[in-house]
Amino acid sequence: MDSNIALYKIPESVLVIIYTSRLDVLLIERADHPGFWQSVTGSKDTSDEPLLETARRELEEETGIVAAPDQMRNWGLSNVYDIYPAWRHRYAPGVTRNTEHVFSLYLPESCAVRLSPREHTASQWLAHQKAAEKCFSPSNAEAILLLPRFKESVD
Repeated sequence: MDSNIALYKIPESVLVIIYTSRLDVLLIERADHPGFWQSVTGSKDTSDEPLLETARRELEEETGIVAAPDQMRNWGLSNVYDIYPAWRHRYAPGVTRNTEHVFSLYLPESCAVRLSPREHTASQWLAHQKAAEKCFSPSNAEAILLLPRFKESVD
């Protein structure tokens, strides 16, 4: 286990796009920033935590959805971005960039979710283009816009 786990977030995270056969996408609103809508995201708990496990853990923590490993798809896509200044205090001094790995979960239809009130206050299912427009994070919006192409490549 990392000795810094209690002190600092690891600057490596996952983004999990949850979508349906109609390409509706689940978005959740951040509790600490009302109006900031996003897909499931979260950092590794330890440096050796496999990314798939990070994705499954964050999915369950943030939505209550439990997915088997073979239900999750790793897109093989990573985004490196500047950490928003408002959240840099969560990372070790001098850490300003994060690497985000994109995953998805297909569900046949939308479902109710169980939010963690400490992290999120609301959820909604939106058509993928509307969902992309609503996301505050450019990398999240870009991944959602790639969904039709990604979906075709795995069908």
